[in-house]
Amino acid sequence: MDDATRNWLLSQLGTDTNLADLEARYTRLGKARAVAIEILNQRKADLIAQPSVIGVSSVVNINTTGNIAALERQIAYLESEDAPPAPDEPADTGDDSDSRFGIIRLVERRRR
Repeated sequence: MDDATRNWLLSQLGTDTNLADLEARYTRLGKARAVAIEILNQRKADLIAQPSVIGVSSVVNINTTGNIAALERQIAYLESEDAPPAPDEPADTGDDSDSRFGIIRLVERRRR
């Protein structure tokens, strides 16, 4: 994994992410986007496995439902076609390489 890919992953996952874990996952999966989605899904699963709301009356309330929703939004964004490419993905040049053509038959409408 090169520096640009590592920096992109850290920007998606946070700087406290274990670099050795990133390297191992990248070696196994081969794509930075797949690594990011896998780690975010694991974080979401860890949050879902815990109680989402904990409260002690008049002392403290902890609610992680917002964190779960934020992870779901980030996963959906990375899986969407609107997301910018990762450094290890080819950039879309906007050049339509489809050289096929179609035939359109024009038919005159009847006059009134």
